[in-house]
Amino acid sequence: MADHADAPNTNKAFVPLENNPEVMTHLIHQLGLPPTIGFTDVFSIDEPDLIAFVPRPSHALLLVFPVSPTYESSRVKEDSTLSEYTGSGPSEPVMWFKQTIRNACGLIGLLHAVSNGEPRKNVLPGSDLDTLLCEAEPLAPIQRADLLYESKALESAHADAAKLGDTAAPQAEDNVDLHFVAFVKGLDGRLWELDGRRKGPLDRGQLAEDEDALSEKALGLGVRRFLQTESAGGNPDLRFSLLSLGPLFD
Repeated sequence: MADHADAPNTNKAFVPLENNPEVMTHLIHQLGLPPTIGFTDVFSIDEPDLIAFVPRPSHALLLVFPVSPTYESSRVKEDSTLSEYTGSGPSEPVMWFKQTIRNACGLIGLLHAVSNGEPRKNVLPGSDLDTLLCEAEPLAPIQRADLLYESKALESAHADAAKLGDTAAPQAEDNVDLHFVAFVKGLDGRLWELDGRRKGPLDRGQLAEDEDALSEKALGLGVRRFLQTESAGGNPDLRFSLLSLGPLFD
């Protein structure tokens, strides 16, 4: 994660997670999701035959992309019109986490995916994730970020998952130019863009009851919107990868 794309250099750093469904699924199961829920690769958002391989409903998408000047410009421009989020408590439509740990955007994206919508209902009682979310829910964003920063259970589970994957992991102190953003269908039926680098959760629009995070409307409000912004800004490098959080079948 490049300096401009992450928490301050003085903050502690994690080994970046590989955007790999096995790695991410291992981590959420270790934290406290049942084996019936996990991540799956989304190899195309345009080819119906490939989308058909993704288990549905898709509760959330994890988008990973290289941080570009175009993205930074659009992010800063949109955030300039927004106030810092101060929400907390069970009445909030989503649970949002501010990122203060370096190279932890994959972990933050994963937490956003499992802490909201239908996955939140499936968190195993008494698990590390259940304990973390119960403690985090009433806290204001800064205190919530501090809770994550100090969580030994979270740090241990992340370190274990970071050893997995198909490629050699970077060092915790390395600068990595990839960033994770979660698009989540909340229990309110709206599509939320959740990114710990932003000022708070971003409401991208209403979805119908039968529209999940991988539906055409959700893709238009989320991933395609991002790609169109990059393309319109002149970014020739539209590399990205995508994971879907949904049911796992034997």
